[in-house]
Amino acid sequence: MSTLSDADYRCKHGDTICEIRVYEQEVIVVPILLLASFLVTLIFILLLRYCPERVDRIRPQASKSTSRRVLHGIDAPPGINVLEHESIALDIPSSYSTFQPPNTYPTKNLSTAVATPSVTPTPPPQPYKPSYTPIVQPRELPRQRLPESFNLVTPMPGAFSLRSDTSVSLYRARMENRNVVLRVLNDSADATERHSFLGFASFLSQLGPHPFLPELLGVVSLRAPLVTVVEELENKDLLSFLWRCRQDNVDPPCEMTERRIFTMAKQVVHALEFLHGKDLLHGNIRARNVLVSNHFTAKLWGLHGVYTRKNEGATQRVDPSMKKWQAPELLVKKPATQSSDVWSFGVLLYEMATLGDAPFAEISVNELLQFHQRGKSLKKTPNCSNTLHALIKSCCQWKDQDRPSLAEASRKLVSGEKSASDKVLKASGPVNIEQYLQEAGYGETNSYTVF
Repeated sequence: MSTLSDADYRCKHGDTICEIRVYEQEVIVVPILLLASFLVTLIFILLLRYCPERVDRIRPQASKSTSRRVLHGIDAPPGINVLEHESIALDIPSSYSTFQPPNTYPTKNLSTAVATPSVTPTPPPQPYKPSYTPIVQPRELPRQRLPESFNLVTPMPGAFSLRSDTSVSLYRARMENRNVVLRVLNDSADATERHSFLGFASFLSQLGPHPFLPELLGVVSLRAPLVTVVEELENKDLLSFLWRCRQDNVDPPCEMTERRIFTMAKQVVHALEFLHGKDLLHGNIRARNVLVSNHFTAKLWGLHGVYTRKNEGATQRVDPSMKKWQAPELLVKKPATQSSDVWSFGVLLYEMATLGDAPFAEISVNELLQFHQRGKSLKKTPNCSNTLHALIKSCCQWKDQDRPSLAEASRKLVSGEKSASDKVLKASGPVNIEQYLQEAGYGETNSYTVF
């Protein structure tokens, strides 16, 4: 029996309400469902167009796993890797892209065996089992990619125009309402560089947090691009901070006092004691390897050398520009000790007192050892008090056993901080970069990078 006959059978002639009840499904329910589906689809399309991050939160977790690649972090202590289990989008529209790649992209066959570095001849390396999924076949990776947790990503220029690490690019970004630095491994990196990049990230996570070491916030370790996320310290490295303190009317304001020298030096000593407590030597303490926050907190960096020495030992490349900061025993190629770091710390104090002068500026690198053998030391500058100069001299003693321990240096810093002056230090004019590089012993092939 048809629907019409049902209406004629059930309803009296002219009973409109009865006829509506008979045709309720066709006239009311179906149109409303179609209209609701249209509105939901329209809203989703608008959100996808204008608010893609909200769409990701609305989507069910199951759909995320099928359409988005999961960000896997390295094995880190709890609280270190805040990016763990979040999602990373590899196919973002061009309007949302921030990482700007170079014009060409050489593809490589990514092998799981570590290639031998070309700098120093070493025995054939043993194959290693990578902690990430290797790409067996060469393929073109998506050029536009931006983790959804990162915003306002911009390239981070180097402090000097010298050749930098070609395998890593630096970016400034915002993540969870804080400034961060992204160390992004370039596509051109080979297996050795990828292994070193991930090995250093693992080293940082195992090192653990410390108030005077830059904080590791997360690592993208299984999918390209490989990224290490570290907190940004707004005043960048201490050397450029000291040079800005030489200038007038700089923004943001930059002032160095003797009391601040003692305070920041004390923070560096605490970080150094932390490393020594883990049987790690820093080996490259200088102003460019100390980072400064916007609250003038000093945090010791330059930890890639610590990782390299720990894993490669004597096979690492010798950097000639380190010699002005190295203890005499290292100049004659004796093993480094904790006292060797104390010597370098004394040179760091000199850099801070002079607002970034090169140490032993008048002495060439080839004459440096003879200069130390004659018992000469760093000159006392007008900005340097007797207390601070005495600490510098004690740290830079020829015999390592005559240098103070870090605990002793810390006690002297605490004592000196109490009586230190709050007078703003001044220096004669800005630094001539080319002259500084020559006086500090930099060669043309040396690189200068903060992270």
